[in-house]
Amino acid sequence: MEHQTTQRKSSRTPLGGGDGFAPAGSGREARNTFWIVVYQLLVRVGWLFKTETVIMPAVLDAVVDSGTLRGLLPVLNRGGQSLPPILFAGPLARMPRKWPVAVVTTVVMAGCFGILAVVWGPLADSRPKLLALLFLVCYGTFAAFNGLNQLALATLQGKLIAAGNRGRAMVASVTIGSVLAIAAAAWLLGPWLTEPDGFVKIFAATAVCYAVAAIVPAFLDEPAEAPQAPVPRPGCSRLGRLATAARDWRRTLAGDRALLRLSAVAACFSVVIILFPHYQAFARDSLGTPITSLVTWVIVQNVATGLVSLVAGPVADRRGTRIVLIGLVAVSAVTPLVVTGLSLLPATAAAGWFWLVYVPLGLNPISLKILVGYALELAPGPADHPRYVSIVGAALAVPFVLSPAIGSAVDTIGFRPVFLAGSAVIACGGLLALGLPEPRHRAAIVPPSDPGL
Repeated sequence: MEHQTTQRKSSRTPLGGGDGFAPAGSGREARNTFWIVVYQLLVRVGWLFKTETVIMPAVLDAVVDSGTLRGLLPVLNRGGQSLPPILFAGPLARMPRKWPVAVVTTVVMAGCFGILAVVWGPLADSRPKLLALLFLVCYGTFAAFNGLNQLALATLQGKLIAAGNRGRAMVASVTIGSVLAIAAAAWLLGPWLTEPDGFVKIFAATAVCYAVAAIVPAFLDEPAEAPQAPVPRPGCSRLGRLATAARDWRRTLAGDRALLRLSAVAACFSVVIILFPHYQAFARDSLGTPITSLVTWVIVQNVATGLVSLVAGPVADRRGTRIVLIGLVAVSAVTPLVVTGLSLLPATAAAGWFWLVYVPLGLNPISLKILVGYALELAPGPADHPRYVSIVGAALAVPFVLSPAIGSAVDTIGFRPVFLAGSAVIACGGLLALGLPEPRHRAAIVPPSDPGL
């Protein structure tokens, strides 16, 4: 890839001009913001029924209670969300329109939970090990297409919504989505968790929400870009093309030190996601909390997400994403410490206060959005958005190779040492974030986009 230096345009510059993107504040941008928020609301409610911190680990434990298998959940989750987008970033960048990708990926995600809704009843009692395997396959497939979906949606947001308006879009989707999620948890999730066929209803509700959400991207007013032909790579096999892409990604990281540091921050932050499946197991095994506690934890987490978004969104719009990212990563290091502190209390008291663990966990969805938003602002231009987002996603995925080992460590040496070590790693991510620049206030020399990726 031939490198030529290009001057970064300030992220405060409205999208628009001759590139076909909607200028900030235009009617097109308002319309697209509305439909993106509607899409995120539907996905948010669907996500409630498969909350990664609470419901999915409990589902797997209901079939096979194993720390090692539980440790596979973060691997499948983050690996699926991170690795496929790396391979798809180039093809997505060359597509004139991105919204069809959002439709197809959402349909597949709905199908994964539709399959689980059908097979859970017949297999739950008769073939639990087969059901656990099928659950992991569907979960991994969902994660892979969710990663592609998030890449497409992030690219659409970078293309259709100006940087200074993305925070308010996040506030609208997260705040309203939290209210809807809390209502759904209180009305439906609580009763379903106590019913014999409750998991079937939970899977079906997730599938329906995603199926309805799949219709929404078709309403986006996305201007078509000039189609880009891939740069020919003579004599390259599929593996050769992957190796060439990997070299190009390394050049991108070498040419943008802020992206390299952001990737290190993302890698440290990923420990938050690696640890959270074990919190509900700790509460169940060590504190004796009933399954109905899951509803309280889901509600607390969604309340925290909604309240924090009211602050994080406006601050990100006015002061930039850097300061918000630093604060979110630093606070996330508190969660394992809260669990460790509760473990020192009598079991009855700790069980009663365990909902406190899910207050800082409510920051996770916002932190991931801010990581993506920061990556979008670092990118030199819209053509680079898929690559920058996918690189940060890959950085989130790398530590997950250790997740099964961490699950085994929980089984062998106990929760407390694992949680303390995790808190230290997350705190290192917060310290690294202090050295990040504010993209809206700098002009950096970075490699231009390479359509051959």
